[in-house]
Amino acid sequence: MPNGIPAPRQPGHIAIIMDGNGRWAQQRRRPRMIGHRAGARAVNRTIDFCLQHGIGVLTLFAFSSENWGRPQEEVDALMKLFLGALDREVDELHRRGVSVRFIGDRSRFAAGIVQRMDRSEQRTAGNSAMVLNIAASYGGRQDIALAARALAQRVADGSLQPEQIDEELLGQQVALADLPAPDLFIRTGGDTRISNFLLWQLAYTELWFTDVLWPDFDAAILQQALDDFAGRERRFGLTSAQIAAGTAQSALP
Repeated sequence: MPNGIPAPRQPGHIAIIMDGNGRWAQQRRRPRMIGHRAGARAVNRTIDFCLQHGIGVLTLFAFSSENWGRPQEEVDALMKLFLGALDREVDELHRRGVSVRFIGDRSRFAAGIVQRMDRSEQRTAGNSAMVLNIAASYGGRQDIALAARALAQRVADGSLQPEQIDEELLGQQVALADLPAPDLFIRTGGDTRISNFLLWQLAYTELWFTDVLWPDFDAAILQQALDDFAGRERRFGLTSAQIAAGTAQSALP
């Protein structure tokens, strides 16, 4: 952690890009939507694992701001799948104590989906077993731009001076500002990039990539990621000697 004390060996917040649904379906000569449905089952397995292992926050990249540019037929099918998941899964998530949140631009969704998103958040707001953030119509650059716009409006209103703007203040405006930053980022599907996901929040997150396609992602693979995470030294810009000194000092009575 930034004060020199080593981070826990298990991540408290995991962020995942769930990549590979379409390729999974293509390998089986099935429509892409079959892959997305199989991917939804992998989401449930991941939520189960996080709840069983006491991981407090899970953030899933469900639909990026750029995904609106996909073929309209696929976008429509994804929206139908998203709507069905909201209707079907929220009761069970609520029963298990999961607080559901959405980040991203809701203005591009149909009114019925936005209403269900709002109801899901309101119904589960008091739950504390785990926070499940679903990034939908989300982009990291968009997130930072909106944060900058909010601070610019305060400057225009006269409630903030430009010289008062710093990293801490900007960080308070981005998505997930009330939660710890992700400790571990996972991307499935073989690509090794973060694709405009949580650009601000991932500054010191440990990155882990796998060739496994998302529908095949399961508890065993997630455990591999956690095992790898446990063996890493997180320095947050410090040296190993500083981290060691901080650990020794924190152990003194």
